[in-house]
Amino acid sequence: MAGDDDPARVLAVRLRRLRLNEWPTPIKQPQLARALGVSVPLISSWERTTAPKAPPAERLTSYARFFATPRSVVDGRAALRTDLTTDEEERRRELEDELLGLRAAAVGRVPGPRQPAELANHPPAAGPWYFGDGAPVTIVCGELPEARRADPVYTDQDSPDYVALYSHADLDSLVELHGHVRAANPDSDVWFMRASLVTSDHLTTHLVLLGGVDFNDLTTAVLDSLGVPVRQLTRITDEPDDEGAFEVREGGGRQHRPSLINEHGRRILVEDIAHFCRGQNPYNSLRTVTVCNGMFGRGVYGAVRALTDQRFRDRNAGHVRSRFEDAQTYSILSRVRVVRGEVVTPDWTKPENVLHEWSA
Repeated sequence: MAGDDDPARVLAVRLRRLRLNEWPTPIKQPQLARALGVSVPLISSWERTTAPKAPPAERLTSYARFFATPRSVVDGRAALRTDLTTDEEERRRELEDELLGLRAAAVGRVPGPRQPAELANHPPAAGPWYFGDGAPVTIVCGELPEARRADPVYTDQDSPDYVALYSHADLDSLVELHGHVRAANPDSDVWFMRASLVTSDHLTTHLVLLGGVDFNDLTTAVLDSLGVPVRQLTRITDEPDDEGAFEVREGGGRQHRPSLINEHGRRILVEDIAHFCRGQNPYNSLRTVTVCNGMFGRGVYGAVRALTDQRFRDRNAGHVRSRFEDAQTYSILSRVRVVRGEVVTPDWTKPENVLHEWSA
């Protein structure tokens, strides 16, 4: 058995004491596991004094955030807070330094310099993409028409070089979101597929829809069933200057359009519109449905990145909690700036970035 001065055992004892003695009411392992997005056996392996297992550094960062404030538990529900006060943030930093120092000793490493807070890669389990019930998640993409696909050598199923993903729309968003949702929900099956392949079994999972009226008709059906007062007007193909719009069907029917400029005879996108919506799945009331949409692919990507980008996801998740904590369905329409082809993640805490918000 490890001795009392064994660094790994010291870390294990400290983690157990945090859970049992940090606050007047002890925290149960299932509560902590839910907040950190891990399993109860994993919490136990970090606390045991016989052959203890040192948690990854990013999990200790989450420990520090959780135990920085008793507000991490409200009515028995445990979650990581992103709205720490100045005093709580100071406590978080103290705990993080202590725990990372203990871990460094346990694994025989010298602790390196702290990352700036805005660059720290906190695990994604605390945000809106963490569902917590272990149920499956299905990400549904639009399907590119054959005329818009790549060389047939890659899109013909009989070709030796066939690549199935070439028929999916919004691939940037799919790759970004699929990895994040899997990391946030390690106990869930996370699938993705084209809209044309969706079955009733997929519809009753946690449903995530990428893109809208051009390639993913399921988005329109879901938004209508949720009663969201925002609809997407398709681009008129025979009028090249009409790039479509999102129309808010309340308050006069205002339309929000992307912004393009003419440069050397080419139309360059400088600002897209992103629509993020979360509600109760109309096909299964125990699951959720989420829509990430845009007039162009960059708008879809901006809607996804708002809650996956490590620099912005915490503050945007905090905005969602403060504005829509008790809402069954909510919708955010925001600007997405595009600089030299690169999407700038929208910061929903800046009023100038938010075009329309709604909740039911």
